[in-house]
Amino acid sequence: MRWFGPHDPVSLFDIRQAGCTGVVTALHQLPVGTVWPVSEIQARQQFIEADNVTHTPLQWVVVESLPVHEDIKKGRPSRELYIENYKASLRNLAACGIRTVCYNFMPVLDWSRTNLHYEMPDGSLALRFVWQDFALFDLCILKRPGAANDYEGAVADAAREQFAAMSAAEVAALTNTVLLGLPGSEEAFELSGFQDLLNEYAAIDADTLRENLHYFIREVAPVAEELGIGLCIHPDDPPYPLLGLPRVVSTAGDIAQLMAACDVPANGLTFCTGSLGVRVDNDLAAIARQFAPRIHFVHLRATKREDNPRNFHEADHLEGDVDMYAVVRELVLEEQRRAALGSSALPMRPDHGHQMLGDLKKKTYPGYSAIGRLRGLAELRGLEYGIRRGLAAEAPQYS
Repeated sequence: MRWFGPHDPVSLFDIRQAGCTGVVTALHQLPVGTVWPVSEIQARQQFIEADNVTHTPLQWVVVESLPVHEDIKKGRPSRELYIENYKASLRNLAACGIRTVCYNFMPVLDWSRTNLHYEMPDGSLALRFVWQDFALFDLCILKRPGAANDYEGAVADAAREQFAAMSAAEVAALTNTVLLGLPGSEEAFELSGFQDLLNEYAAIDADTLRENLHYFIREVAPVAEELGIGLCIHPDDPPYPLLGLPRVVSTAGDIAQLMAACDVPANGLTFCTGSLGVRVDNDLAAIARQFAPRIHFVHLRATKREDNPRNFHEADHLEGDVDMYAVVRELVLEEQRRAALGSSALPMRPDHGHQMLGDLKKKTYPGYSAIGRLRGLAELRGLEYGIRRGLAAEAPQYS
């Protein structure tokens, strides 16, 4: 289960009691682009393992994320320094026994939603993305030059009409949601300087960003391969361009190009069913099957596309548009293949969860309350158990 450090409202004992043995975390306190020192890594490991003698053991299993500096994404000359720092961080993580490292290559914004408290029919709260609300932010709040070219005329007109009726508090709430910082961070982008960040990508189209990604992976994946680290990219969330920014890890074709750019096992994928599942043209079971040997980490969650397919919300883990049975079956088959080869299990976590029950009265990181994820984890465990029993029953019986 993902844990954001000592200040996370979800404690390590909460994670133990959920039945987890692995922790997914990062050194969120360190500036992006700096080397992660062995001392800081070990201090976090010691914190996580402090109660292992007397309680169910926990280990730091996956880094999520080791962030990629913006200068690498932009292809600036300074990227060489930051790439060397990245390699040094990988070496230090390997020296501490951590072998799975997740990252992403989304420009400026890590992930985007327009509502962090969308009420579901049962009264729980979910994350939601509404295309018209995002257009409203872009056109009427940010007022990005050329933004009108990115939206259908009817959507733009409706967004402007909606904006005219909004209160100052509603405008502030949408602005704060769109400009939310990285998960685990208390910081957010400031509207006043946000356009300047976008302007730095004015000359960077999808082809350029993709080449910058491929340059990065050709530099770091061979180092990860030598160290025995599975380096795994997280898909774009949502998986299409926003704010005039290109996104290049949104489809099976994008993933295939990245895998081919540096064809070593270490160059792999964080298979996030929620991010990839937003697109109707992504066949998730087929993607899991196609890239199975290169999947180093799994996020299981379900999204539900709405009447406008660009709108979606986070559904319960076994509902929504993700065929979770088909996906988990492919992942179980891959784990069985790895077990036969003597390889380690595939780390998985329940991604996001509805804010529900007692967590409705608590401050939590959006998507990362304890009880909603615990419900998802329980459902996914039951699904996996059933699949494994079914596969065992299908296996040939010899007398």
